[in-house]
Amino acid sequence: MNVNGRPEQFSARPNELLVERLRDGLGLTGTKVGCDTGQCGTCVVRLDGRSVKSCLVLTASAAGSEVATIEGETTRGGELSGLQEALRQEHGTQCGFCTPGMVMALGELVDSTAGGEAPTEPEIREWLTGNLCRCTGYHSVVRGVQRACAAARAEAPTGASEPAAVAASTAAGQEV
Repeated sequence: MNVNGRPEQFSARPNELLVERLRDGLGLTGTKVGCDTGQCGTCVVRLDGRSVKSCLVLTASAAGSEVATIEGETTRGGELSGLQEALRQEHGTQCGFCTPGMVMALGELVDSTAGGEAPTEPEIREWLTGNLCRCTGYHSVVRGVQRACAAARAEAPTGASEPAAVAASTAAGQEV
């Protein structure tokens, strides 16, 4: 499999979970282990572009796949991704334990809306149902996602100038 763009080859036990391979086998400890039952979302990674709970995926079933973890989200220069920066600006990363899973899950939402309509607050909250957070109350996380989506839309090529202007002013924190 490719992990964060790097090819990895190894033998996996038949019952080995992807989260175990990532953390113990590859040293990618940003992917957290919370509940071990798929309830909390701290172990979310992207598997072939889709967010999945890696505590529910057998390593063998991910053979030949592209796996992205939180370690692959920063730029080569160490800068935060747009979503990570937006969450930081909106104080959506309080203790940080749930943050890697949220970034991986919500990154799929941000990416899917970059060229289209912004998700509504209820849609963002629905997307968050698989990620538990005990610190933020989700309000600051929702604001961070809205900021990141606005910035992504502002950067996406668009045929209409008005939506881009609205997105850009929203990303800058201005009321529209």
